[in-house]
Amino acid sequence: MRFALTEEQQLFSDSARRFLQARSPVAAQRRLRDAHAPDGFDRGLWSELAGMGWSGVLVPEEYGGVGFGLAGAGLIAEETGRTLTASPLLSTAVLGVTALLQGVSARRRAELLPAIASGELLTALAVDERPRHAPHEIATHAVVTAAGFRLTGNKTFVLDGHVADWLIVAARTVDASLADPAGRDAIGLFLVNRRAPGVTIERTLLVDSRIAADLHLQEVEVSRADLLDAPGSGAALLDSLLDAGRAVLAAELVGIAAESLERTLDYLRQREQFGRKVGEFQALQHRAAHLYCEIELARSATSAALRALDARAADSALLVSVAKAKAGDAARLATNEALQMHGGIGMSDEFEIGFFMKRARVAAETFGDSAFHSDRIAHLYGF
Repeated sequence: MRFALTEEQQLFSDSARRFLQARSPVAAQRRLRDAHAPDGFDRGLWSELAGMGWSGVLVPEEYGGVGFGLAGAGLIAEETGRTLTASPLLSTAVLGVTALLQGVSARRRAELLPAIASGELLTALAVDERPRHAPHEIATHAVVTAAGFRLTGNKTFVLDGHVADWLIVAARTVDASLADPAGRDAIGLFLVNRRAPGVTIERTLLVDSRIAADLHLQEVEVSRADLLDAPGSGAALLDSLLDAGRAVLAAELVGIAAESLERTLDYLRQREQFGRKVGEFQALQHRAAHLYCEIELARSATSAALRALDARAADSALLVSVAKAKAGDAARLATNEALQMHGGIGMSDEFEIGFFMKRARVAAETFGDSAFHSDRIAHLYGF
């Protein structure tokens, strides 16, 4: 079943679509790619988005945000998927804000949330250390010191890590008092200033022309105020903010899939073969109808996950994994079908449909592909 939007949500979604189509079409992403933009996104556009409240979509009003929740962030993400808009929405407005809101550092919350809401400050989550997503397989360690902690280790695929002012680093605390130093309870999340001594950041260009970073930490000193989680709860906080990111990514994937289908249908209505419109061929109609159903299922699963997260429902982790897996598969199917139905022109760089395929692949892999989330669902069910 597809969830109906409230009047406020529908207005929000419609305004987001109009703005992005006017100010950030796919052609704008092509220009960023061709210009080798060092940030990977348009800083001026991000300032405009912040002025519209997008950077503060999760930030409570008391900190200068709009507090529209993850359901609101999902509406934005679906529209950015339609135009492939590159921005720090995921890394900062979703992951960074979720970490600060759910962490215990009230001091950092008061300092950083207003700056995020205004678009002045960027964050990045540094969790993965392997080529594929494995959030609990962490070798980066934090040694307890008299003043706080000393972090050493390496991270990869840090989204927007090259532009972030603050890094949210997952590390394993080295503390003799921990019963299981290799277990979940030893994982902590730390705020690290990118300019701190011992921090090295290397830019990495992804296949979708977005930019991530490899992060190297060598005995980086952080204070106790920069520990975001209470002792023993670091893994739970990490899972929580990853789920927020996964659900919003699922919404973006739905947007990518939906736009790919719409562009393909437009092409089928125009292209002629053997004296007939290609869209009149029944085989292609069946494929398009099947794809439409898959996208609607993904949209419903994603809406359910976002609403469950906002409500802090007990089954939110399960719903998030269902949504991320389904949306990733739907986007893969949509972009594959789009490329095939466009024929040879779909393979050319001058045609935009290939941009959707590349972004869909990266977004589907980020924070776990369908195989990762199928395995997670099995574990959540006790298998």
